[in-house]
Amino acid sequence: MVENIRHFLDLDVLDASLLRRLVDEAKTRKQRRRGLAHGTLDDDAPLAGRILALIFEKPSTRTRVSFDVGMRQLGGESIILNRDVIQLGRGETVADTARVLSRYVDALMIRSDSHSTLLELAAEARVPVVNGLTDRSHPCQLLADILTFEEHKGLITGRSVAWIGDGNNVAASWIHAAVKFNFELRLACPARLQPPMEVLDWARREGGRIFLTEDPREAAAHADCVVADTWVSMGDTEAAQRMEILAPYQVDSALMALAGPDALFMHCLPAHRGEEVTAEVIDGPQSVVIDGAENRLHAQKSILVWCLSGWDK
Repeated sequence: MVENIRHFLDLDVLDASLLRRLVDEAKTRKQRRRGLAHGTLDDDAPLAGRILALIFEKPSTRTRVSFDVGMRQLGGESIILNRDVIQLGRGETVADTARVLSRYVDALMIRSDSHSTLLELAAEARVPVVNGLTDRSHPCQLLADILTFEEHKGLITGRSVAWIGDGNNVAASWIHAAVKFNFELRLACPARLQPPMEVLDWARREGGRIFLTEDPREAAAHADCVVADTWVSMGDTEAAQRMEILAPYQVDSALMALAGPDALFMHCLPAHRGEEVTAEVIDGPQSVVIDGAENRLHAQKSILVWCLSGWDK
């Protein structure tokens, strides 16, 4: 990996002070855009003349649109590259793709089936690489979630969050975030679907307040925020079996009643009403899922500005 290039790969490898600055930068940029049309440039247009390539190995709505719009608002441009229109999907190596694209664009974002693809891309690229999602983690989502929490309830430091369901890639990034932003995270996961042991071990070594249970009621009790995610993601096998295992982990009004009286409900979307969450909860007054989706735009803009303009020097 080339030194002095600012990659955004995972929360666990970035300083807590930088992550706090990224969230605060996102807050500021969001506030400064109030009342503006979506196509209006930010007042400073810090990425004018820059081009971002968006590589998608998996379908996407929020990641695709938020990065594209965000880059335009920052004064730059983006190029969307689906797997079926580039040679990476036809046998060209990740290394060659990284080296060539580095000659054309100023940064790369990838949404990949494999975390190893992300790491190889970053190792070979001569421009910043951003993790738009892999099978290991979803760090951009977590910066948006922290921003969303703090808009509604103040600083997340010292608060409590309950994760209910599969210990998947988003859960892993919640674990990373709990350590870096110093809040308590209680994960209720079935025994067969717990977060990767290496992620839990890292959090314990770092002194994180991470608690694992198989009981969703225990996790949700008095929590400031309850988080769920889809039970069957793209590429998952044995969908019927997963649905059966996770059925007791549905977030409904009874579970939300165990959390704090003003607890938030979060979900990174897309959601399946009647599966991981009831319509009453996700469409109810405690739900901030649409705010969270919007905040992907603002959080990712702060990431891009950091990667390309060096505002923290």
